[in-house]
Amino acid sequence: MRSRTRRSLLPGLAALAVLAASLAVASLPARAQQAEAKDAARLASCTPGKVETMKRVNGRTPEIIYKIACTGQKDMFVLIQCRDRICTVLR
Repeated sequence: MRSRTRRSLLPGLAALAVLAASLAVASLPARAQQAEAKDAARLASCTPGKVETMKRVNGRTPEIIYKIACTGQKDMFVLIQCRDRICTVLR
């Protein structure tokens, strides 16, 4: 009798697991890491130094904005915007 009860619960548990996974994916942060942001800074003629996260947005269009200090140049920095794994220079 217990085996029937367990078998009838399995489809419901599987549906619940799929729902939970889909909700978790919907709120994932942008996938770009600091390495991608540093590559974009190098393309802007900036040798990357200290990396700070200025803004992080989760949701349907996640993005991260990094502030990267350029080494060798006093008070020089670039702002890098990353959406998914694509990073572009803002300033």
